[in-house]
Amino acid sequence: MAKNSQKLTFIGAQGDELAARLDLPPGKPRAYALFAHCFTCSKDIFAAARIADELAAHGFAVLRFDFTGLGMSEGEFANTNFSSNVEDLIKAADYMREHHGAPEILIGHSLGGAAVLAAAGDIAEVKAVATIGAPADAAHVVANFGAKLEEIEEEGVAEVSLAGRSFTIKKQFIDDLKAQTVQARIAAMKKPLLVFHAPRDAVVGIENASAIFMAAKHPKSFISLDDADHLLSRRSDAIYVADILSAWAARFIADAQEEHVLAFPGADGEVAVAETRAGKFQQEVVSGNHRLIADEPASYGGDDTGPSPYDFLSVALGSCTTMTLRMYADHKKLPLERVSVRVTHGKVHAKDCADCGEGREGRIDRFERHLTIEGDLDEAQRERLKEIADRCPVHKTLEQSSVVVTTLAPEAAA
Repeated sequence: MAKNSQKLTFIGAQGDELAARLDLPPGKPRAYALFAHCFTCSKDIFAAARIADELAAHGFAVLRFDFTGLGMSEGEFANTNFSSNVEDLIKAADYMREHHGAPEILIGHSLGGAAVLAAAGDIAEVKAVATIGAPADAAHVVANFGAKLEEIEEEGVAEVSLAGRSFTIKKQFIDDLKAQTVQARIAAMKKPLLVFHAPRDAVVGIENASAIFMAAKHPKSFISLDDADHLLSRRSDAIYVADILSAWAARFIADAQEEHVLAFPGADGEVAVAETRAGKFQQEVVSGNHRLIADEPASYGGDDTGPSPYDFLSVALGSCTTMTLRMYADHKKLPLERVSVRVTHGKVHAKDCADCGEGREGRIDRFERHLTIEGDLDEAQRERLKEIADRCPVHKTLEQSSVVVTTLAPEAAA
């Protein structure tokens, strides 16, 4: 699904213009989320960008921004501290509330996680909070300053190298960190909490996750990120976080409380389809234990939140083809390792379609199927599998005439 990513600016806590990016899903957002990046990072760090991108694909709108003095934002980093970061978060929420939608979900990575824990109680609309590799105490950051800490304490300021970049750190920054009581704010925030942490995180130890979890009130959850690194530099780890976060947050956001249009699970052997009224064409589809969304692309007036009806036809043809070839190969004991198929659909005029068979007139539907067959197969076996593809039941259904019988249900009672 295509998403829309917009560059925005808003005024931060110190009066500076802060750079932001709003990742919007196709169609109406399920909810708005606010993402806080890690210490000295930016909104465009891989983990932030990837998680926002995946959440948008799940239907969430996500605002991520550069804190004052970082990334593309204005202001002097040296004049900021943890408290000003929390205030920047609240300003971001104010901007979202006024121009888009108030954040119902707060997400924070590393020190950004500590910041969202501190800010959550001051943003009334927040219904769920998630942290990723967050320290339980904001003062944990002080360890990054190493030998420069003594200089900062004595001289009031020092240049500190962090991740290969030089930052001016003032004593007020250290004092502010030491004065924070994040764990007390966790206990008082009264919001559902999800804690992500890697047991072998070399930057923020797993004991921080334990402290955050113990300080929080229920409902609270913990998800281990196994061997992920602190910055979630692997794409699979960022996607995993987004997938889990999406499913978890759905329990607490407004649209999750609405009843679905159709009964679920559905009746055996029946496919039910009904309008969701979310967008012009969006449909809820229920088939047994499976729930899907159908829609039209934006070019046809839809919101592109799900496959189109013709996409579903192509899905049926493609999946039937691969299943048929697998059954045949297993029966004949052919060394077929994997088969995949790409299907395209279009409407063409019969006279312009050399491979559409005889007896067709006018405009017809043409499905083109491209097979990829993997395995130690000779040319004759590959050609035979290509022939077998034409025997898939859906292929035959599409090529032959079908009968559709329509009945009208009794008018529903008012």
